[in-house]
Amino acid sequence: MATHPATVLGLPKPDWAGDDVAMLYDMAEKFLDAEIAPRYEEFEKAECFDRASWKKAGEAGLLCASMPEEYGGSGGTYAHESAIIEAIGHVGVDGFGISLHNSIVAPYILHYGSEEQKKKWLPKMASGELIGAIAMTEPGAGSDLQGVKTRAEKDGNHYRINGSKTFITNGQLANLIIVVAKTNPSAGAKGTSLIVVETDEVEGFERGRNLDKIGLKSNDTSELFFNDVRVPTSNLLGHEEGQGFIQLMQQLPQERLQIGAGAIAMIERALSLTIDYVKERKAFGKAVIEFQNTQFKLAELKTEATIGRVFYNDCVARHVNGGLDPVTASMAKYWLSDLQNKIVDECLQLFGGYGYMNEYPIARMFRDARVQRIYGGTNEIMKLLIARSL
Repeated sequence: MATHPATVLGLPKPDWAGDDVAMLYDMAEKFLDAEIAPRYEEFEKAECFDRASWKKAGEAGLLCASMPEEYGGSGGTYAHESAIIEAIGHVGVDGFGISLHNSIVAPYILHYGSEEQKKKWLPKMASGELIGAIAMTEPGAGSDLQGVKTRAEKDGNHYRINGSKTFITNGQLANLIIVVAKTNPSAGAKGTSLIVVETDEVEGFERGRNLDKIGLKSNDTSELFFNDVRVPTSNLLGHEEGQGFIQLMQQLPQERLQIGAGAIAMIERALSLTIDYVKERKAFGKAVIEFQNTQFKLAELKTEATIGRVFYNDCVARHVNGGLDPVTASMAKYWLSDLQNKIVDECLQLFGGYGYMNEYPIARMFRDARVQRIYGGTNEIMKLLIARSL
């Protein structure tokens, strides 16, 4: 019988993964197995999911799990979001962009939106009617958020937005986009604001190419263009302009922890598949698991994965209790994504030539893992942030 990724390390469940979290994980895994996995190859070829899958995820309770029930969510915490992210990684449908929608985009609206904004947008995000994206990165500004050039100028009771963004996750499907824009270009970081654009309701908004990536093919990643896009000033997140940079900094720890969640889930799946494979595969008249090199290598990987899981679980416990600081979140993002790439690479090696074949899931994991060290702030930026705490 195949080893389940969630049990491959043999660790007890952490305190934050109570019965309701475990139930949500099981529900998410069943849904992803039944509804997404059979069509995943089709989405990989199309380089995009379809809206129907998002609507089904909404009906199954997998969208906005940590949003309050009064706004259409399930009233959970980040622990519930982690369960969904881990189910995505364990089933192997890593390109399904619901985790960004759930635990990055929706929290900005919850934490900084007015009551009117929350009632207007969150229920539609929970149903999948609105698909969320956040437009930070620009062609000339990646991890350097202070360097954004996109402008939002007041025009009566509207903002006129001009600029371009790139590498935007969910970019082809998103119809609710939080745009990072300069409302006062001369004020540096204090001149940045977050403004929500509902793309179905504006003119001058264009989607560029669905970008051709190495991995995560099924996750649409796009260029976006704003040409005199007019939105009401009431679409500003927060009570006043210039709060955008602070808002981004406050929410980045959760984004970075979420990257850690995807990393540890893929690590567990890679180990599970590899252990099963080396037990079945024969070389020189015996199973590959019987060679000392295989045993030692997997012993190392399981040890490192266990350290990673214990660290991640501790970060979640701290985050759910409001105590995860940005430095520790940066450590989780950088270390777990580095570990993910290392372990997936080592596991691929144990598959031999078959590991290089696209029909084997380990090959896709190898491609999909690479971006984890780049987005959410590069791992080099993470080290810079950690170094400042020394």
